[in-house]
Amino acid sequence: MNRRIKMRYSLALILSALACIFASSLPLSTAVADTPPATVIRITPPAPVFDDTKRLDELAARRKQVADAIGSKAMLVLFSAEPRVYTNDVDFPFRQENNLFYLTNLNQKGSILVMMPGNPQTPEILFLPRRSPMAELWNGRMYTPEEASQLSGIKEIWDADVDIRSIGDVGQEFKSFTEALRTHRAYRPKPDKVFLSNSAETTTADGFASLFDAASKGAASLYLLGDFSRGESREYRYEQRFGSEWLKAPAGFNLQNAWTIFAQMRLRKSPMELELMQHAIDISIEAHQRAQVFASQAKWEYEVDAQVAYTFKLRNADNWGYPDIVGCGPNATTLHYEESQGPVKSGQLLLMDVGAEYEHYSADVTRTFPVSGKFTKEQADVYQIVYDAQEAAARVIKPGGNLSQVHNAATEVIKDGLLKLGLITDRNADWQYHIWFMHGTSHWLGMNVHDVGGGSFEPGMVFTNEPGIYVRLDALDNLPKTPENEKFIAAIRPAFEKYKGIGVRIEDDMLVTPDGCKWLTGALPRSIADVEAFIGKARRETASR
Repeated sequence: MNRRIKMRYSLALILSALACIFASSLPLSTAVADTPPATVIRITPPAPVFDDTKRLDELAARRKQVADAIGSKAMLVLFSAEPRVYTNDVDFPFRQENNLFYLTNLNQKGSILVMMPGNPQTPEILFLPRRSPMAELWNGRMYTPEEASQLSGIKEIWDADVDIRSIGDVGQEFKSFTEALRTHRAYRPKPDKVFLSNSAETTTADGFASLFDAASKGAASLYLLGDFSRGESREYRYEQRFGSEWLKAPAGFNLQNAWTIFAQMRLRKSPMELELMQHAIDISIEAHQRAQVFASQAKWEYEVDAQVAYTFKLRNADNWGYPDIVGCGPNATTLHYEESQGPVKSGQLLLMDVGAEYEHYSADVTRTFPVSGKFTKEQADVYQIVYDAQEAAARVIKPGGNLSQVHNAATEVIKDGLLKLGLITDRNADWQYHIWFMHGTSHWLGMNVHDVGGGSFEPGMVFTNEPGIYVRLDALDNLPKTPENEKFIAAIRPAFEKYKGIGVRIEDDMLVTPDGCKWLTGALPRSIADVEAFIGKARRETASR
């Protein structure tokens, strides 16, 4: 078990125990807000733990798959994520670039991975920042070369030659190394620049023959992340600068986008990845349930959102996978409502779209529930349509299917439902249902909340199933003033007045299995009866404490 995982596992167990002890000693009013009874709330299970052999074997298999994809006449360069500035001299918490983390399990800023499959001496080199007492004084401990090797399985580790306190460019050692390769010269680093080596220093410079031979014929490839035809990237500026410099003089290397390789690899999740995703989902489920129990006491959306933040911290999530969406009443009709500043009122619906991130994997879960604990008839009318649409979408999920089929299945149910409610007059006029359901039903899920993906379903793929209906207060005002629209508005006006301000989305995370699909978020109640039963029981038990 590596040091980082062992620490997280121990913390999770300790925090869970302390939470239960602390809650039992609190006065009733405080305990209600912070820690609902464990008999009702689904407490997050302990974090998954993997032995070093299993983790390292998977990392090695991923790097081999990349090596096989780029071939012996190519090199791949992956840069660490750039620090992101919050304001002035304050940065956001560092989060490693997904694909570098995917191959190395390292969260160290300033690191660079170079892969050269055709080089038998140094097929992979990790450039790692040298430990700095001053940097560690301010920002915490850095990896030693030995720790980086233990976590990643990479045996060749060189000095990145950068000051991580002021990273703005790559280090001189990396520049010297790549400049030598660009001009077809073998490179032998100085002994003090080699932290760890899998080969003797006398042979470190050898092994480039096949790469240089291909480059001399204009047949070598340099793989970087990013589409360099689209201008400057917000995330891959290192790659763009490096690629531009590399191409200033003829080097015999063709610039290739490595994104397509990682997109295919990351699309199908391994058992280890699925365990990490399930843990992120379990944390999210607990956060949803705590918020549902507490909502009846809240006056403002941010109070409900605080239950989510508390749970994420309590269960040692890395962060959220995306900003929380907590919208009550009409705010539930804004798709990406992130302010959480509105009032919470009994009699209204509260839409919560929140997902934790754990070990670089994100959950994405949405529930819409009545603040009072009971749906009104109008709310139930809309909710049931969305629920039925989600069920219909799930029934078509199986190997060989695709996201379009999932969306179409949900859409057909929503069209019928909207027609029955009186919110559309023609189920075959797509522009009408688009007024109330304007987004896709699914997106891929993994290291990003909107992750890489595409093609037909295969076992191991994960995506969302999230139909919705949003009756915005200004929906009819925003339609173009045409005779056709005026007639449409007049026809649906009574239904609009009945359902206006209601927003419903139900979102679950789906895993494609050999014979269909699995609801990874299935432990969180969805149906009207189950939602009402959970909230009722949880609030009664909380009030009785």
